Amino acid sequence: MQFITVRELSTKPKGVWEKIKKEEVVITSNGKPVAILSGVTEATLEKTLKIIRRSQGLLALEEMQQQALDRGLDRLTDKDMETEIKAARRGRKR
Repeated sequence: MQFITVRELSTKPKGVWEKIKKEEVVITSNGKPVAILSGVTEATLEKTLKIIRRSQGLLALEEMQQQALDRGLDRLTDKDMETEIKAARRGRKR
């Protein structure tokens, strides 16, 4: 995986397009990653987008699970969960 700056992307785009034919390229701004470029074809575009979205969903789920563990929510009883659900539903109706 190669890293290039936003500036390089705008000043040398042809070189970037050549790089993404071989591997993913991480775009950085002020030394921090901001985007990933990955080569696709018409045949692989939809499948690639589906995989990316699924991966993002799994990452979000893992983060929520970790937050629940950090807050001790894994120790809630069924009764506690039902109480929380009812309170959330009451709050939505307003």
